[in-house]
Amino acid sequence: MWLITVNPHSLQWYNEVKKGDTVGSLTSIQHAILVGSMLGDGTLRKQGARKNALFEVNHSVKFKTYVDWKWKHFQEYVLTPPKSRLGKGVRVAYRFTTRSLPIFTSYYRWFYPNQKKQLPDNIKLDAKGLAVWFMDDGTRCRNATYFNTQQFRIAEQCLLRRQLKKIGIRSTLSRDKQYWRLYVDTESTKRLMQIISPYVLSCFQYKLRYDPVTTESKDEISNASSR
Repeated sequence: MWLITVNPHSLQWYNEVKKGDTVGSLTSIQHAILVGSMLGDGTLRKQGARKNALFEVNHSVKFKTYVDWKWKHFQEYVLTPPKSRLGKGVRVAYRFTTRSLPIFTSYYRWFYPNQKKQLPDNIKLDAKGLAVWFMDDGTRCRNATYFNTQQFRIAEQCLLRRQLKKIGIRSTLSRDKQYWRLYVDTESTKRLMQIISPYVLSCFQYKLRYDPVTTESKDEISNASSR
């Protein structure tokens, strides 16, 4: 059972790190942000012939506040603050990268055992990492939720389903054109919101609210519910 004692109107956890509260060389908050980002839009990579890996955060410029927040927690590892950059088409990206360091190489080996991104078998979800994943890749659809996990293989998505089940969140696989993604039903979305809402930044509060469903989404929900 999860016990959440953080004031939903406070973002205190973003600003405080207890002494000794670390996972390896990262603080527990940095670990949660990195893992949640890797489930979403985050990247770990090696540049050229460099021995160590770096962590890259890259979002649309409209989520500048979110990128700045991630940078704030990793700025000790970053030489250059986040910058805007023209992406594909008219998209403007806002991004930063850390330095190439052994600590990120450890995570690179965890997430890229064969130089290709995949989910570690021993990955675990906590409330903060789950909130970051939701902010990166979660979508509310009426009273349900989708996680855009299309980048992961079916076996990896099933691994995520098992991890969600451990914290009382039921999910199924829902077809998104030729790909699949995770669908969290209405009852489990209530549970999900209970867990993550204290940790969701103000710029993503809209994701916590009701979102009218489209006709296409109705079909997807029907398909998911029938499994």
